[in-house]
Amino acid sequence: MKVFKRLARSRHPSSSQVLGVARVDARTKNLAKRVGRGEIAIIDHQDIDRVAADSLVAAGVAAVVNASPSISGRYPNGGPARLVAAGVPLLDAVGPEVMQLVHEGEIVEIRDGAVWHDGDKVAAGEMLTGDEIERRMDDAKENVGGELRDFARNTLQYIDKEAEQTFGPLTLPKLQTPIRGRHALVVVRGLDYKSDLRLLRAYIREYKPVLIAVDGGADALLESGRAPDIIIGDFDSLSSKAMRCGAELVHHVHPDGRDPGRDHLVEAGVEYQTFVAEGTSEDAAMLLAYEAGAELIVAVGTHATMVEFLDKGRRGMASTFLTRLRLGPVLVDAKGVSRLYRGRVRRRDLLLLVASAAAAMVVMVSASHSLQVFLDGFSLIWDRAWSHLTGWF
Repeated sequence: MKVFKRLARSRHPSSSQVLGVARVDARTKNLAKRVGRGEIAIIDHQDIDRVAADSLVAAGVAAVVNASPSISGRYPNGGPARLVAAGVPLLDAVGPEVMQLVHEGEIVEIRDGAVWHDGDKVAAGEMLTGDEIERRMDDAKENVGGELRDFARNTLQYIDKEAEQTFGPLTLPKLQTPIRGRHALVVVRGLDYKSDLRLLRAYIREYKPVLIAVDGGADALLESGRAPDIIIGDFDSLSSKAMRCGAELVHHVHPDGRDPGRDHLVEAGVEYQTFVAEGTSEDAAMLLAYEAGAELIVAVGTHATMVEFLDKGRRGMASTFLTRLRLGPVLVDAKGVSRLYRGRVRRRDLLLLVASAAAAMVVMVSASHSLQVFLDGFSLIWDRAWSHLTGWF
């Protein structure tokens, strides 16, 4: 049974009081799948990223309690600002002990900057305000230079190691879904993926691209009313519904033999194929589409900036940089496609518009007596004028 009560909602989050059922998980993306509306999310997530924050807001959580600092200052992560802007109280840095002191399903209360259970204070932290988040973001922007140097150095080191493997030949799985000569839509459950999919609805209807989902991107497609053709990844964030939706399953395996997520597939007892490729699963999805002969690859929710990679906990983007070099102009971002596509007028649409206008005129003429009289008079005048002209000759 869910219990939720918002006792106060003021401009000062420190005075907010929230009572609700606790959902506890160190991995935010796992918790977001099962937390319900009005419940309290207890996580251990340093530097809450924007995608994680959006998933908690979409779930309708009453409040978020974070064992770790939500903003470490390493870089300007946007998650805390999104939570507070959506009206979700964020109790920050209460300490790792809360993960053991509060159990799944217990009713807890947040008040006076602390977590209370059965009348006892079990953890205390700071209730972040919008002003405090903005101040910390400003500090993080000043510190980002050092993080950028480390990020670039790490990227270059991996490029030196991975370049040969990334540009080497790949062995494709034997897929039933035809890809050659078609567009491919690669969907990652990343930043703005929902709005991107909405903007691409007309494009998807007309071009009918191959829908390739990367792990949780399959659930994103199903939520939008579309079934993926191919799902690729390590399947660590894939729902049972998506795993059994009828899509071809491709397990991403690294060249060094690492195969994270294989246990999920074996346990589910589903058929799958393997694809060996260096880099992230979204890199593997793009390489799969490219090597299979896709005419154009449209990327939804993929990661392309330093902040997005730091949000993912990666300290470099070598594999993505090399993958994009390999794909070249075949790869385009969803936002670019949607902006171009919205302004396009198809010849078929113009013909339908002209035909509709003509039909409306015919109906109007037949229904309007005064207009009919006017046209009959005009016809009579024309006939007389024509008779005079022909009489002269």
